[in-house]
Amino acid sequence: MTETAGTTELDARPRRRPALSPSRAGDFKQCPLLYRFRAIDRLPEKPSRAQIRGTVVHAVLERLYELPAPQRVPAAARALVEPVWRELLDQGPELLAELFSGPGDPELAEWLASAGGLLDAYFRLEDPRRLEPQARELLVEAELESGLLLRGYIDRIDVAPTGQIRVVDYKTGAAPRQVAEARALFQMKFYALVLLHLRGVVPTELRLMYLADTEALTYHPDEAELRRFERTLDAIWQAILTAGRSGDFRPNPSRLCDWCSHRPLCPAWDGTAPEYPGWPEPDAGAEGAGASGLPLLGAGATEILADRSD
Repeated sequence: MTETAGTTELDARPRRRPALSPSRAGDFKQCPLLYRFRAIDRLPEKPSRAQIRGTVVHAVLERLYELPAPQRVPAAARALVEPVWRELLDQGPELLAELFSGPGDPELAEWLASAGGLLDAYFRLEDPRRLEPQARELLVEAELESGLLLRGYIDRIDVAPTGQIRVVDYKTGAAPRQVAEARALFQMKFYALVLLHLRGVVPTELRLMYLADTEALTYHPDEAELRRFERTLDAIWQAILTAGRSGDFRPNPSRLCDWCSHRPLCPAWDGTAPEYPGWPEPDAGAEGAGASGLPLLGAGATEILADRSD
């Protein structure tokens, strides 16, 4: 079981052991074929403006806590937006052309300003001058008794002097409604279960901050509920393994197909899926966790980007 600061650039690394994350579990429940395209075929997806803006905002909030506490003010956060955006362009120069017409595109300036507005909203939810997180942008992994490996990225962990743990996750989209709220609760339970296995204690609080409308969703887990949730994850993983052995990842058409990057390859929409490559086997020695830094923008970043603008 490991906890490692920083995100992992999956594309440039050897293939790691298959694991379940909140976003990949959500993919399989939504559409098994979408899971296959993302987790097994690892097909590239063009990131949206909303996803990249989420990456920028997350990176800024991570770096904000590198400043001395008195300097963690809205102006300092806004000043970090441009440098973070330039670093993303250094990693993927094609990103500018994919999202905007060029550096002089007026929509680019408006888009960067909207990131600043989301950061302003963060300061209305809490005062970072009063906080000293134990960890930021943390990759966590835990293996269940069943052998299922859980993997997730936690934006922030706070630990009180009394030992109580709070998990904080930033969202640059709006607070969930109805069905989407169940997805948010799924993610919070997932993080709580991973930390229960890693640290032997149930986090006292999990908090999702929705910056688009300045709302927060708070969850207080208990161990009995998390143990039941563990069985739910095991059941999802068994269904994935069954599909993985046969290659039978069936599409599940819905209104969400209108936003799917892989619709042209989907048999449900008269497309032809690529030949099934088989269930992935990890390369020897590929189980080490990742290095710190901004999330890169290849196919392996899909897992990170998926949670950024929810």
